[in-house]
Amino acid sequence: MNRHLNIQTSHGTLLGHLALPEHPRSLVLLPRIQPLAVDDPFAGNLFNRGHAVLTMEVISERERHFVDTPQDVSRLARRITDILDLIRRDGDMQELPLAIHASGDVTPAAIRVAALRDTQVSTLSCHGGLVDRAGLQALEMLVAPLLILIDDNDPAALASWQRAHRHVACPCAMHVLQTGENQEERVSGWFVEHARRLPGIPDSLT
Repeated sequence: MNRHLNIQTSHGTLLGHLALPEHPRSLVLLPRIQPLAVDDPFAGNLFNRGHAVLTMEVISERERHFVDTPQDVSRLARRITDILDLIRRDGDMQELPLAIHASGDVTPAAIRVAALRDTQVSTLSCHGGLVDRAGLQALEMLVAPLLILIDDNDPAALASWQRAHRHVACPCAMHVLQTGENQEERVSGWFVEHARRLPGIPDSLT
């Protein structure tokens, strides 16, 4: 099943797309700064591995004209929280174990939200971005298992993780991605291992 969703904000509309397989392992939220792609290979690969995938914008078309918007961690965190509220109210998504995969500038906001919504967010993975910008309180509060993926040519992300790591008490792992390495398999495996499985999901999918 495929559905289109949207969230209205004072700065414009945030667009989203839900792809729902018949027996999903989990719901994976992909918060995006860029406009939704017609064909998102990462989302498609997660869907093919049995995950429901909600791809959702976190800044509006109007906000993309301001270069500092993607660095506003508080704004992005509020938007992700709005999406989690939408998930809680939606009959197709509310019962699924929730995982978040964030990348780049969305990473610190996703960690902050996962720390605050610890009963809703089961697990989290992040690709790049400055982890320590989530803030000391969020890093110390985080309980959702955290996978950090860093490109081999991204020293800033690596240095940020090294600063943040000593403050993180949740189960975590870091992996440096080599050029051309497929990250979807690693992300899917992390989510399958750590997402809290609910009754009624067939064992064959775990």
